[in-house]
Amino acid sequence: MPIKAPDLTQRPPRSPRVRLGGFVILPRMLDKGRATIIGKNGEFHFDCPLDKRFLEFAGINAAPLKKQLALGKGDWEILQWINKNSKTKPSVTEIIAWSVYQEQRGTTDVETRKFFNDYHARMGAHREDIASWFDLLDLDDYVSFGGQA
Repeated sequence: MPIKAPDLTQRPPRSPRVRLGGFVILPRMLDKGRATIIGKNGEFHFDCPLDKRFLEFAGINAAPLKKQLALGKGDWEILQWINKNSKTKPSVTEIIAWSVYQEQRGTTDVETRKFFNDYHARMGAHREDIASWFDLLDLDDYVSFGGQA
């Protein structure tokens, strides 16, 4: 089955805020995984630290997930596979709480805060609405593909 993958050299993956099965991050990770398989991931990386947050919470390993993506499975089929193969089996309530936390998560240590602030300054220092990692990723995706901060 052919893989329907976005060309991440032409546009960014879905926002980390987009949900699938209640999970944030997952649709973005699937875009990056599919694009990686076809060699169109650009500067985006599958199994990056953000992806690892999802993988750890969901109790899934990246390599078997990537194999499922290589079979050409769609988002719904992948979600079903994740739910079946999850080692942690999070409940709906846990998924909602985790996703809300991830949407609001900011920096927690001095070194990371410096990185975040420096990156924010490069992407759009005047933007006072950039407080979470998701805010920063959305801004980066927008600016990197020609938008004006």
